[in-house]
Amino acid sequence: MVGLRLGPLLRYVDGGSGTSATVWVEADRPCTAEVRCPDGARGSARTFQIAGHHYALIPVTGLAPGTATPYEVLLDGRRVWPPECSPFPPSVIRTPAPGAAPLRVAFGSCRWAAPPKGERDPAGPDALDTLATTLAARLAADPDAERPDVLLLLGDQVYADSVSRATRRWLAARRDLADPPWAQVGDYDEYTRLYDESWGDPEVRWLLSTVPSCMIFDDHDVIDDWNTSAAWLAEMRATPWWSERLVGGLMSYWVYQHLGNLPPAELATDPLYATVCGSPDGTDALRRFAAEAGADPAAVRWSYRRDFGRVRLLMVDSRAARVLDEQKRAMLDEAEAEWVREQVLDASVPYDHLLIGTSLPWLLPPLVHDAEGWNAALCRGERGPRWARFGEKVRRRADLEHWAAFPSSFAGLAELIARAGTGPRAPATVCVLSGDVHHAYLAEPVWPTGGPDARVLQLTCSPVHNSVPATLRAAFRFGWSRWGRRLGRALARHGRLGTPPVRWRRTGGPWFGNQLMTLTLTGRAARLRLDQARAGRGGSTRLVTVLDEDLTP
Repeated sequence: MVGLRLGPLLRYVDGGSGTSATVWVEADRPCTAEVRCPDGARGSARTFQIAGHHYALIPVTGLAPGTATPYEVLLDGRRVWPPECSPFPPSVIRTPAPGAAPLRVAFGSCRWAAPPKGERDPAGPDALDTLATTLAARLAADPDAERPDVLLLLGDQVYADSVSRATRRWLAARRDLADPPWAQVGDYDEYTRLYDESWGDPEVRWLLSTVPSCMIFDDHDVIDDWNTSAAWLAEMRATPWWSERLVGGLMSYWVYQHLGNLPPAELATDPLYATVCGSPDGTDALRRFAAEAGADPAAVRWSYRRDFGRVRLLMVDSRAARVLDEQKRAMLDEAEAEWVREQVLDASVPYDHLLIGTSLPWLLPPLVHDAEGWNAALCRGERGPRWARFGEKVRRRADLEHWAAFPSSFAGLAELIARAGTGPRAPATVCVLSGDVHHAYLAEPVWPTGGPDARVLQLTCSPVHNSVPATLRAAFRFGWSRWGRRLGRALARHGRLGTPPVRWRRTGGPWFGNQLMTLTLTGRAARLRLDQARAGRGGSTRLVTVLDEDLTP
């Protein structure tokens, strides 16, 4: 008898007409997966096979706009979701209503899987888990209560290089951890274990079944500091285990995260998806794709666009699309950068808010920004080969590889944002949504000559469930200080850096803890809330609001 191994995850929900959606599932054997709603909306798909695992992305059609429709999942005609005696409210597909209804966008990054119940959690309460329990209680009392309309997971959904004790034991049972890649995941099957652990948590499983999600990877989805430099990449490619690790990481990302980001129309024209679904076993086709993507960043575009009525979301790959030549360093290769530019400036569908999701912050604490620009200058030989070797060591040790470490890309994004935010049809806000740095803050740029009409903000929220040492907390605080700025400018002078295209100031934070931000967008108005997960009595957790601010007063 076929069973549901993982999921369902509610992924794409049409942000325009609101009549279609996709639901992702993993079954324990080949089957036909089906979604049924009581109002007649439904969809079905045959599972496809990757490395002995069986998945389906089910297109659901016939949904009515402005409704919250319960659904059930059937495998070969047998209902497997919701489970019998579920303690959670029904999973629903909630479609947007016509007009200017609020859009609530919750976002964050960096989530270790929560340990089993009763086991001590060294990272503290999981913000995603706490959101799930809070939302479940709220909806049980009032099915029409406020909920996120979409959840943006901005990188490090799984940690391939820092596994839990349970996963370490599981790895040790299948291979010798004295051999590379040691107590880290090494192939596709080991990646599936990470997703089982992260998404199998009962509260998170229910949350992902009822709140649509958009995802993008960051470094720990593959390895810490993934693609930090050409020298780093050359060293990794020389190891005997890296190729399989990268192929397994990209294969699993395509299956577990990327497919659900895409609307049904794009899936219908995707040649790889057609090949995988049309063959008895899609493993070889996906392996070839992943190997090509790992060898040539221009071979695939992981960035994507979603429109939610008059809100445009652009999720930008700031990891796999990098150009690492020290003389031509860029966060995005030429084709991907042009695609991003086209999506931002596309005026065929006017929008009131532009959200740019990138796992790495565009605007960092000024000291960190200048240190990264200085380091990039050293590594490209601005101060000679000796300084270049020193710069490469510092880059890796201090993780100096954000947008500031790619100066031309930093400036290009500043120019693109200014252009998009200027003119009579400019959006009310342009928000860069990021994570990675294990704290939260708001920063606002200022252009030296005028500036865009839209309000531009860097909104950084991390971690969802992780930790940051006290020394790093102090360093981040110092990075925003007056003395930090002065030290940063001294480094910039040593690196012979020019004047940055924008200046910026911190307008909120820094906040430390496990947390999520929520943007509420109504017409041309925007409001931001930051909630932190806090431990309560008897092992309970709760969300505490530490910021609730109108961004468009």
